[in-house]
Amino acid sequence: MMSGRAGIRFRVLAIALPVIALALGSFWLLEAMRRSASDYIPDRQRSEPDFYVEKFSYVKLGKTGKVQYHFSGAKLTHNPLDDSYDIALPVINSIGEAEVPMTMRAERAHVNSDNSRVQLFDNVQLDRPESPATQRLHATSDYMLVLPDDEIMKTDKPVEIQVGSSTLNGVGMFADNAKREFRLTSNVHGTYQAPQR
Repeated sequence: MMSGRAGIRFRVLAIALPVIALALGSFWLLEAMRRSASDYIPDRQRSEPDFYVEKFSYVKLGKTGKVQYHFSGAKLTHNPLDDSYDIALPVINSIGEAEVPMTMRAERAHVNSDNSRVQLFDNVQLDRPESPATQRLHATSDYMLVLPDDEIMKTDKPVEIQVGSSTLNGVGMFADNAKREFRLTSNVHGTYQAPQR
C-alpha cells in the first residue's frame, strides 16, 4: 500500500509524463516538417545589391607586374546573385603593352565577376591620342563590349569614328589596341582627308 506522499508523486508523474512526451513529439514533428519543406523550397537568394563604393579607383596589374589598365567611376554597386558589378560614369584607361593608351568612357557599365568582360552603355566614347605612329582616334557608340585583359573593344551597334581629320560611320566595330588593329563591320561610309605633312 502506497503512502500519501508517494501516491501524490505517482499521480503528478503520471500526468507530467504524457505532457512531456506530447511536447517532445510536437517539437520532433515540427523539426521534421521544417527539414522536409527545405528539401522542396529553395533558399531565397539575396537579389538586391549588398554594398556600393563611391568614387572608386582600381588598378589591374599584368603578369609582368606592370599596370595593365586603370578603372574608375562615380559609383560601383555589387550584385551578390551573380557576383557582378554595375558602375555609374565608368572610365577605363587601357595601358597594357600598347605604345599609345586608350581611354573609354560611358554613362554606365556592367562588369562580370572576374572583370574579364566590361559592357559599356550609353554615350560610349573611345579616345586614343596622337602619336608618332598613329593619328588621334575618337569613336562614339551606344554600346561597347570591352575585354580589358586582351585590350579588345567591339560592338554590333552603329559607330562614328574620327581618325585625324577623316570621319567614318558604320555598324559594328572591332578594335585590338595591343595589335593596333581596327575595322568596321558593315554599312561603312565616310570622308577621308590625307594627313597634313
